[in-house]
Amino acid sequence: MTKTAATPLDWHPFLLRWSGEWADSLPDDAGRDEADEAARRDRWLGFPPASEERIAAMEARLGRRMPPSYREFLQVSDGWRHAGEFIWLLAGTTDVRRHDNESGLADLFEEYLDDDAGPDERRDADIWRRGLQLDVESDITHVLLDPEDVDEDGEWPVYTWASWRAEAPERHANFAEFMRAMYREFHSLHARPADGEPEFANDTTRELDALMEQARLEALRGYGERAVHALDEAKEYGRPRAAGLGDQIRRLLGQTYMVYFEDVVTDPLYAPELLPALVAEHAAHSSRDDSTLKYHLRGAGDDVVSLAYATLEQVRAGTYRYTAAGPFGEAVERARERARWGDTDGAWRTLLGALPEWQPLGPDHLAPLGWVADPLLGTLLTPERGRELLSTPRGGQAGEAPDPTAGLDPDGLAWLADPGPDHDLTSYRFVLVEDVEPEDLPGRLADGDEAALRVPMSSAEVRRRLLGGQREFSSYDDKALMAVGRAGTRWSFAFDGGPADFHRQRFVSPAAAAGAGTRAVVVWSGLRNWRGEPFFHLSVAQDGAEQYAFTYADGEISRTGEIPGALDPDRFFGSRAEAAETERSLLEAVTAEFGVRLPRHALMNGRLHTLTTRSWTRPPGDGEVYAVVSIG
Repeated sequence: MTKTAATPLDWHPFLLRWSGEWADSLPDDAGRDEADEAARRDRWLGFPPASEERIAAMEARLGRRMPPSYREFLQVSDGWRHAGEFIWLLAGTTDVRRHDNESGLADLFEEYLDDDAGPDERRDADIWRRGLQLDVESDITHVLLDPEDVDEDGEWPVYTWASWRAEAPERHANFAEFMRAMYREFHSLHARPADGEPEFANDTTRELDALMEQARLEALRGYGERAVHALDEAKEYGRPRAAGLGDQIRRLLGQTYMVYFEDVVTDPLYAPELLPALVAEHAAHSSRDDSTLKYHLRGAGDDVVSLAYATLEQVRAGTYRYTAAGPFGEAVERARERARWGDTDGAWRTLLGALPEWQPLGPDHLAPLGWVADPLLGTLLTPERGRELLSTPRGGQAGEAPDPTAGLDPDGLAWLADPGPDHDLTSYRFVLVEDVEPEDLPGRLADGDEAALRVPMSSAEVRRRLLGGQREFSSYDDKALMAVGRAGTRWSFAFDGGPADFHRQRFVSPAAAAGAGTRAVVVWSGLRNWRGEPFFHLSVAQDGAEQYAFTYADGEISRTGEIPGALDPDRFFGSRAEAAETERSLLEAVTAEFGVRLPRHALMNGRLHTLTTRSWTRPPGDGEVYAVVSIG
């Protein structure tokens, strides 16, 4: 459809097509001035061609040879009516003139420059002095050619600016690109005719709609990123549904800004799948102001609006649950269960494995999307995984399956010693229990009303929702708030990434209670702890009794029981190795000894069940001092 910036424009057929489409878009009974009525009747928005003599006289008057694309335009039409919707008359050879800051805009833009504004910023502000003005009649819309910015083809950029748009001047690479943009603007503003206006249908709209249909099928065959380019072109022309189709692809690639699924999300057929993604992003940034959501639902029926607000409440409460039909829906349930206990890599492979059997709700549905709002499934998405999903044939279309993306979770425990972009755990503690399901951990680590799992939450939500309501703090009571999940094929874990200070003399390991009838391992590391001296603790219990343990603190090692050689603390603390190296070696040894792992992605970015444990410190003894702080 459109040309690239480097492709010359064939002016005569382009302007003829534009003129005919403009004439056909006008209501028969609309009041028009004589010039517009003549243009409608003649199906020509232009003027007679400018002779070479007229062009040369203009160039002599202005002291500059005009850029090629503007000269070629003038040779077809010496001026133009209705360039877009807000420029009513565009200059021909007699009307082009120097702007010379006639509008005072140079002074206005210079007022907004900082003292450290660079040469490019100052040159941009000076366009209002050096530019050649092309707008003759407009809705306070300025159009200027920049004669001081000449590219290798001799072309000059065109700048447009309207104060009522509250945006910076828009730069077009040359006059041809400016006219293409105005043609797209004309289309976008007529794509949805008002009452009483004729249907806006012509060769261009039919070509664009065919392009969209081809892009839709391309997307289902696994060529989503290629399809989005075609959909974006149709979107620039304002074609209905183009934005809604393209936004489905963009959202799966991790883009959320200006992604509203326009024209599709308000359709009752697609609302159950697209509304969750829309309202989840709204909930993340709305601060309870829902007026913008109403705007994005304009034109929706009452049923869709009600569904939107019901879904919004579920998303805010963390209770939204994505469902789908057929074999893919069954895979969704299996994937959620795996994600629930931290196996996000397995959950993703479960979803992708069933994707070829997924069926769209209708022709404007390109991929499953509601799952991104699911509190457990939504955290699976990364741009790489979104690209993998979009590259997977689905919806009954054939194609080549993509190579699988790499998993997000490293094996073992050593990753805890390596700071990453989403974590830097200088102190943490965890409990590992063998041959016990995660849902059974509260009975081993907690008492009374606290012996229950809470709904899955992210680490940030846990501290905001639960600790935010705490009104009493004690220096002796150390109840840990821990995320729960699976630590391999036979182990479950409870993990705390922000523990309180370690008190060696009063510390009580939960290993014995956790290991009733099985085996349990407790690790508490603070080797990179910035709040005090480095420390490390390991304890292992079997059938409710501690088998062995050691604690490194204050530069000394204390130990009990018969510690296996692979875990002997003298192997790790007998040299002057860096704390991170020692920590990593210890974690690798624990991994090898017990065959365990902790899910990094779920702990750092996902949502897991949590529990509050018994205190990790004993009550104060006689003569021991402690403090209790009460708030409110």
